[in-house]
Amino acid sequence: MLLDLSHPLANGVPSFPGDPAFVATPHATHQEQRVSVTKLTMGSHQGTHLDAPFHFYAEGKTIDEMPLEPFFGPARLIDLVPGGELAPNTELTVETFLPHADAFDSGTRIILRTGWEKQFGKETFFTDFPYITPEAAEWIADTGIALLGMDLPTPGKDAWGTHLPLLAPGVEIVIVEALRNLDRLPNEFTLSAFPLNLKGIDGSPVRAIAIIE
Repeated sequence: MLLDLSHPLANGVPSFPGDPAFVATPHATHQEQRVSVTKLTMGSHQGTHLDAPFHFYAEGKTIDEMPLEPFFGPARLIDLVPGGELAPNTELTVETFLPHADAFDSGTRIILRTGWEKQFGKETFFTDFPYITPEAAEWIADTGIALLGMDLPTPGKDAWGTHLPLLAPGVEIVIVEALRNLDRLPNEFTLSAFPLNLKGIDGSPVRAIAIIE
């Protein structure tokens, strides 16, 4: 079974505050050119996407320089609120993750479910989301996992305090943001979350897919 974990991109889909809007406009049409071509305008962190280290590190790897292996393979779901949704602005601390510490093995792909995907499309999605604290980001970085996915728009309210430890040289955890359908995932599955091969770019939308046995 294949399960789509990415939000569809369409005109009107919200962008992170300050980022370019997603705009799809006809460039050629069947009526005029007998073929359809669409012009797309968007930021590199639109919708369901991943961050390259270059997003926060001037000397960090860009999308095209990242190794492919973290984008595909076995993954573990960490459901922080089974069947529900965390309250707005809930802090995700080291203590939040300690009960799940056994899942954070080196090289593992971890997917965090908070239930916040239900807010996608609303202004509150980007303002009131549960957030990882800088201390928890440091703890996650020390585990050596390969990928951290989430249904949040970004890991933390302190952008530098959370991204810097996760994307640091020698750590370089792939961060996949704004996933959906996490309530339909089993505890273990195979994740495919490849970015576009964008040269010199800091992030890319992804078509994230769960392969479920």
